Amino acid sequence: MKVKYLAIVAAASAMAVGLAVLPGKLNPTQANPGTEQAQANPCAGVNPCASADPCAGANPCASADPCAGASTTTSPQIYAENGLAIEGADPVAYFTQGEAMLGSSEFEYEWNGATWRFTSAEHRDLFASSPEAYAPQYGGYCAYAVSQGGLASIDPEAWRIVDGKLYLNYDAQVQQIWNQDIPGYIASADANWPAVLQ
Repeated sequence: MKVKYLAIVAAASAMAVGLAVLPGKLNPTQANPGTEQAQANPCAGVNPCASADPCAGANPCASADPCAGASTTTSPQIYAENGLAIEGADPVAYFTQGEAMLGSSEFEYEWNGATWRFTSAEHRDLFASSPEAYAPQYGGYCAYAVSQGGLASIDPEAWRIVDGKLYLNYDAQVQQIWNQDIPGYIASADANWPAVLQ
């Protein structure tokens, strides 16, 4: 299941670099925040991303829904498509080879509820001895999305190592936005993690 977040990307793109809206990248649960609230809620039936919304703050699309009530669902700690962390890419290879490399089912390791694949037994064993050293930050969710208070899937090719830590992004376009203020986005994401899983 890929988690989409058009509202976050569209707002940031328009504000940061004037990039075009990414069609079809919307999380269905965020399509019209506030519409499932009780009638007493002043935000009910109102899209907080619309300009006339009385609940909208400075940028309601770039953070958690201001009209949303308490969530009862929790996202997994590790983003894993079809059970595979990083869509099957070897997390150690980012550090040792400097590139995204698809792991093999021959070299797998179970950690934090996900299956991690590796290109060799050596990489698997390195990861097993110290998973936190190689696992991507924010459970492998898009680092930019977490900085904006949301969760999104990733593209294994949209990555960067900063201060010895692996960060992944939704795609190359989102990574361009993230690259404009990496320290600021990391600070925001650190503040949002792991509460954003709720």
